[in-house]
Amino acid sequence: MSLSVGIVGLPNVGKSTLFNALLSKQQAFAANYPFATIEPNVGIVPVPDERLPKLAKIVHTEKIVPAVVTFVDIAGLVKGASQGEGLGNKFLSHIRETNVILHVVRAFADSNVVQTGSGDGVEDYLTIETELQLADLATLEKQREPHGKVEKADSIRWSAVQKLRKALEDGVSASRVELSDDEELVSRELFLLTSKPKMFVLNTDENGIMGCELRIKEFVDALSKKGVEAQESDCVVICAKLEEELALLDEVERLEYLQSAGLSRTGLETLISAAYKKLGLISFLTAGELEVRAWTIPVGTKGPDAAGVIHTDFVKHFISAKVCHYDDFIELGGWKGAAEKGKVRTEGKSYVMQNSDVVEFMIGS
Repeated sequence: MSLSVGIVGLPNVGKSTLFNALLSKQQAFAANYPFATIEPNVGIVPVPDERLPKLAKIVHTEKIVPAVVTFVDIAGLVKGASQGEGLGNKFLSHIRETNVILHVVRAFADSNVVQTGSGDGVEDYLTIETELQLADLATLEKQREPHGKVEKADSIRWSAVQKLRKALEDGVSASRVELSDDEELVSRELFLLTSKPKMFVLNTDENGIMGCELRIKEFVDALSKKGVEAQESDCVVICAKLEEELALLDEVERLEYLQSAGLSRTGLETLISAAYKKLGLISFLTAGELEVRAWTIPVGTKGPDAAGVIHTDFVKHFISAKVCHYDDFIELGGWKGAAEKGKVRTEGKSYVMQNSDVVEFMIGS
């Protein structure tokens, strides 16, 4: 699996500038990994991972394949989008299968960029959320009540539809509706936009980056006053214009600039890290002479399902997993040195994968 993020926001909030920064990273990524299929509104970028070059040096390979994040951008939404206003509504289907919705909120002042919406970041977010609710309501209104001899699964699905529809009619997002476990499971097939986890990018100017903690706290407090639940960890302050410029620099120049600005990493790197945390994702590593690669899995994934991320057939043919923690693997010089020090374990089907596990799966025929 890979992380996918749908980007939404009003026009002129900096979505295009942010996406251009992603596209610059994508172009470099695609040059190295031409297998990536890239569409005009999709940015596929590597997850920054300092572990991979170190692993590659240990196992003597030059091929490094990082995990990736897919960003899906749509035209800016406006009030009335659900009734056909603007262009954004036409593209909502593009983000229905993403893992998380990223709201880009304007937090900069620029007389050269036309202000859309109210100018209040929270009110602008609420405008977008309302349009997403109305789009979800339109999806639910297309669902039909089962008749005749009704199967249990159909009955559960219709119950979920009724609960969700009632809530959305009352202006309540799908994520806040209490459903049974079975209803929750079947409701995923509806791909409702407001059922997805949400995050926020506060797009500021370059000066606003330095006071990001306070800016985030104020924004979350303002959301809370409007009845919107959000954590400070759901928010990232980014200067999209700066990110676009940084994406064009080589690694050395980028690090020099970040150090001069007192930053440890780019805003995009912070965003990706926050999204992993939000969705409860970790990565395990494979390291051999052919390649070093990072694989994305949810927290709590067991060995066979982790193997299935590499190839679906591996799930049923899983025998065991040879596991070593990344730190031990690096310190002891690879599989041989780690095994000699007793740092390599053989784990079975019940093993729960841990972040930074270096793994070699034993697969039967």
